[in-house]
Amino acid sequence: MTSKILVIGATGYIGKVFVEGSVKSGRTTFALVRESSLTDPVKAKLVQSFKDLGVTILYRFLPSEFGNDVDRTVAIEPTLSEFIMKAQIRRAIEAAEIPYTYVVTGCFAGFFMPSLGQCHLRLRTPPTDKVFIYDSGDAKAIINTEEDIVAYTMKAVDDPRTLNKILYVHPPKNIVSQNDMVSLWEGKIGKTLEKTYVSEEELLKSIQEAQHPMDFVMGLIHAVLVQGDLTSFTIDPSVGVEASELYPDVKYTSVDEFLNQFV
Repeated sequence: MTSKILVIGATGYIGKVFVEGSVKSGRTTFALVRESSLTDPVKAKLVQSFKDLGVTILYRFLPSEFGNDVDRTVAIEPTLSEFIMKAQIRRAIEAAEIPYTYVVTGCFAGFFMPSLGQCHLRLRTPPTDKVFIYDSGDAKAIINTEEDIVAYTMKAVDDPRTLNKILYVHPPKNIVSQNDMVSLWEGKIGKTLEKTYVSEEELLKSIQEAQHPMDFVMGLIHAVLVQGDLTSFTIDPSVGVEASELYPDVKYTSVDEFLNQFV
C-alpha cells in the first residue's frame, strides 16, 4: 500500500513538479496552496490543471526549505534568517513526533544552470560572452534537476530506510564548482568566456545594498558558491542517507548532460 502525498506550496517553483511527479507515480495526491494564489491567472490555471489530474486542493501555507540543510548552514544574513525559520519548522515536526523525511535537494538546475551560478541575473540560457566568477570559483555546489529531485523523493516516501532521517540528493556527477560549470559550457560552445572575478568582500557589499528578495538570492550565491554551504560537511549516517546510493536505479541527469539542451 503506497502513501498518500501532500505537496505544500504546490504552485511554487518546485512544488508544481512534485505534484505532477506524484500523480505520475500513481499516488493519491493533495496540493496545499494559498487561496491568494487563485487571484494570479497563471497560478489559477495551474491549480485547475492539478484538479484535472485528479489532485485534491487544500488551502493553507507553509514555507519550503529550498535546497540547503538548514541545520548545518553557514549562510549569512539575510539568507540565514530564512533558514532559521525553516529549522524551527523541523523542530516543531520533531516535537510533535510526526514521522518525517527531510529532503535536502541541493540547487535547482533550472534556476542555477542557465546563468552558470549568476542566479540574480535570471538568465534563460548560459552566456556566450562573459561571466562573473564569485571568489575563486572553486567552492563545490550540488545541482540537480527538478525532475530528479521528485524521482528520489517519490522513492523515499515509503522507504523505511529514510524514516526520521535526512535524504541528501548528492549524486557524484552533480557536485561541481562554478569553475566546473563554466568549463563544461565553454567546451560545448567551443569558446572561452571573459571572466570577471568578484571578491567575497565585493559580493558581501552587494548583498547589503540589494533590496529584498534580491538580497536573499545573492546571499544564497554567497552561501553556495563562496562558502560551499552544500558540501561543507560529510553526511552523518546516523541521521542522513544519500539518494543516489540508496536508489541507484534512478538514472539522474548530470550537470554536463543538462547543459546540452542549450547548445
